Amino acid sequence: MKLRAMTLICGLLAWPLTPALAQEAPAPCSEAPYTDFDFWLGTWSVTSSDGTPAGHNLIRKEEAGCLLVESWTSVQGTTGQSYNFYDPGIQKWRQIWVSPGATIDYEGGLDGNGDMVLEGEIAYRNGRVAPFRGRWVANEDGTVTQIFHELNAETGEWMDWFTGIYSPAEESADEPEGEAADPA
Repeated sequence: MKLRAMTLICGLLAWPLTPALAQEAPAPCSEAPYTDFDFWLGTWSVTSSDGTPAGHNLIRKEEAGCLLVESWTSVQGTTGQSYNFYDPGIQKWRQIWVSPGATIDYEGGLDGNGDMVLEGEIAYRNGRVAPFRGRWVANEDGTVTQIFHELNAETGEWMDWFTGIYSPAEESADEPEGEAADPA
């Protein structure tokens, strides 16, 4: 009797797992629009638009592909991180950037050219807040161009804040996996 009861209990415990193993559902974030920003994934060496080294950035997927995590280290040693995700509630991409110098919170999506365009605000640690926008362009040569603008409150004009050229880089042996980032 005990053996039969044990067999029944084991069978009932395993039953909910059997259908899940038999049919493999696609990952929840494996298709567009969740993959719209995948062109930015990778380990990158970043230079300014004039070719001056700016830093290193690592963009990787987390949470079953539903989150892109950015880790930035500038050539001066400053760091920052962002969470990038498609928000189905507002049907837009969001980025939350955090660094010792500022936070950026913006949203948007792909434009007609396939560029990722996000708009929102930058909040500096000194309390100043300004409208901010970013554009990521996937170039034919495998690089990515990142362009940031901040609105000048006095003139009402968008000012260049940073333009970076991302080139694929090898992870160095002394850099732990999961470390790197983005300018701010």
